[in-house]
Amino acid sequence: MNASLDNPKSEFITLADNYEGQKFNSPNDGFLDKEGNLYFTDSPYGLPLKQDDPNKELDFQGVYCLLNSGELVLLDKLTKPNGIGQSPDGSTLYVAVSDPHHAVWYQYDIVKPGKVTNKRIFYDVTPLIGKEGQQGLPDGLKINSKGYLFATGPGGIWIFNSSAKAIARIHTGQLTSNCAFSNDGKRLFMTADDYILAVDLL
Repeated sequence: MNASLDNPKSEFITLADNYEGQKFNSPNDGFLDKEGNLYFTDSPYGLPLKQDDPNKELDFQGVYCLLNSGELVLLDKLTKPNGIGQSPDGSTLYVAVSDPHHAVWYQYDIVKPGKVTNKRIFYDVTPLIGKEGQQGLPDGLKINSKGYLFATGPGGIWIFNSSAKAIARIHTGQLTSNCAFSNDGKRLFMTADDYILAVDLL
């Protein structure tokens, strides 16, 4: 069903709003795989008092997959899950954790839609948190068609290859929260504090 955010009379269909009868905290980032399965993170950032909000029903923050069959699967529980993405071949899941005490990106093997295994830290930037010029936490991320991971984090954008090596950084000088590619993948857009930034990619 089509609906417009500009038209308050439009009709929307709720796909999922709870896990085992308890309301989600505030679903944050997500993506659809090639089969239409929706992977998403559920963080407390949309709640007025966030982690300590009295209306928070779930006692954890989760990473989920809403299968195209309608079944909801809890993939993992993380302190502050945020950005999420998948490798081009669909074999690997990446999740950012916006926790100043454990600022990392996790990596999982996707066994099949809604089932992951072999959880491990992809990259850890916890030692940088609070350092001069390193403002920001792991937040939004995108993976390009060649498998390079572009992730917001301390200082701006981090660019990783699939072997978890940081091969480049884009220093924005701002708290950088998200990023996205142009349709042809040759331009990167970034949201940073009060700015929308863009850079051409080679």
